[in-house]
Amino acid sequence: MVILVGMGERMAERFLPIYLIALGGGALSIGLLNGLDNLLSALYAFPGGYLSDRLGTKRSLLVFNVIAMVGYLIVIVVPHWQAVIIGAIFFLSWSAISLPATMSLIARVLPMNKRTMGVSMHSLVRRIPMALGPILGGVCIAIWGERGGVRMAFVFALILAVVATMLQQILIEDESSKPVNGNTDSIAEKSPFRMFRFMRPALKRLLVCDILVRFCEQIPYAFVVVWSMKSITHPVSAVQFGFLTGIEMVTAMLVYIPVAYLADKNTKKPFVVITFAFFTFFPLVLFFCQSFTWLVFAFILRGFKEFGEPTRKALIMDLAPEDRKAGMFGLYYLIRDIIVSLAAFGGAFLWQIGPAVNFVTAFIFGIIGTVGFAVWGRDLAAEQTRP
Repeated sequence: MVILVGMGERMAERFLPIYLIALGGGALSIGLLNGLDNLLSALYAFPGGYLSDRLGTKRSLLVFNVIAMVGYLIVIVVPHWQAVIIGAIFFLSWSAISLPATMSLIARVLPMNKRTMGVSMHSLVRRIPMALGPILGGVCIAIWGERGGVRMAFVFALILAVVATMLQQILIEDESSKPVNGNTDSIAEKSPFRMFRFMRPALKRLLVCDILVRFCEQIPYAFVVVWSMKSITHPVSAVQFGFLTGIEMVTAMLVYIPVAYLADKNTKKPFVVITFAFFTFFPLVLFFCQSFTWLVFAFILRGFKEFGEPTRKALIMDLAPEDRKAGMFGLYYLIRDIIVSLAAFGGAFLWQIGPAVNFVTAFIFGIIGTVGFAVWGRDLAAEQTRP
């Protein structure tokens, strides 16, 4: 299901900034889309965790897939940039709203010393469509043009989502949440404010530093494709950009398994610090890349930012209460992405001042977050040994 839905999503979603420009939208519409991506990811994360705890994995994922398909239909039927924004409210939700259910499932079926490997395997599988999707999306643009190609990519996305939903209903076992001490509400917590009281101090510190590092990622995120295809001295084609994204994903996939093995055998904090450092240096390196050859090196570096991402997610699950893992995971992303959405909106205004301002501002936020976690961050072992 992750491969099928992800393939369709990545064929279309990665080229949305180019599609918005082709439909008459400007830089602010791109910033609006990127900001909505973060904001909706935040707003959908906690309900996704709640529904997963309440309905079980199978039924909650069915709901999430239908929501995404509604968004695809809107973009296919109405070729206007305003319709893309409306459709995005639906289809941008899938990854965020389904992730708490997936992480909760991994935490439930695997022992603690295998969770990082489990999350890494899920991340590796996700990178298959993330690597191939943009390449196929670039081919669609090469054949049908920027407008027709992206719309055709959304048609493929809809078909793959339907197939994935059918397979999901056949293959995933129907399992609802089990009550704790006879009380279902002790698992499916409706209030994010009450859930926040169960968040460990170590998880709060990780959250703060993660927010700062995500500012570094999201300020330039939507403009990476614009920089590569429109702004540099030797712009790349849509197919070349698809290959750059593929290079990024392959790099990430190559490091997942060895890092997961080491992280499960050792403390997780060093791997998270290294990951934050890769996030931090990407926008600075990207600014100096003016051709496809140099962009290859930049996207390899971008792939290395996934070095400890599964480790970070596993650390969230370690630090979450055993009976509220999906809900706590959703709360973490609710808080993080609501705040980070401000960076995504702000990135458009910084881009209008100049790409250098955008990239350097992102780099500064990354430095603060990385150093902060290196100094104050803790993993589960350190938290458990505190007096």
